[in-house]
Formats: sequence, structure tokens, C-alpha cells
Amino acid sequence: MNPLLARLIAVLLLVIPGLAATFGFLEMKDAVFAYVASFGEESPSTTGFGWGQFIFGLLLFGVGVGFIGGWIFFRDRKRNYVAPRFKAKRK
Repeated sequence: MNPLLARLIAVLLLVIPGLAATFGFLEMKDAVFAYVASFGEESPSTTGFGWGQFIFGLLLFGVGVGFIGGWIFFRDRKRNYVAPRFKAKRK
């Protein structure tokens, strides 16, 4: 495989979860902001908290951050950059 293509694929494997985590954070922020901003309206609003939007954002954020964190952790474990308690157990 072409080294340039392999590096492009590797960058995309990190950028896509990063974008998903960013979008998830923005969805959570928008859900909380819409709920808090509804208190300042003159007419009483019957809309409650946007649980669907918040849970969707939380899921995207968790998956994105978990993927990137796991990738960094296993890369560092392979290069022996982690603390002794995180190193692979030997038999």
C-alpha cells in the first residue's frame, strides 16, 4: 500500500471520531441552552428538556472521546510510555 494513502487513512481514522465528539458536545450544549433560554420567554413554554438531543450528543461524545482515548492508550502501551500498572501482564 502506498505510504501516503496509509497515512491519509490513519488521519481519517482519528479525524472522524474527533468530529463526532465535537458534534456530540455541540448537541448537548444546544439542548441545555434551549432549556435554559426558555425560562426567559414572555409566554409560558410547554417544551421541556430535549432529552433525545442530549442523549444523542452524549452518545456521540462518549464514542468519539473513547475511541481517541483508547487509540492513544494502546499506542502508548505498545511503546512502553504508560505507568507499570497499565502495562500488559506477562505470564
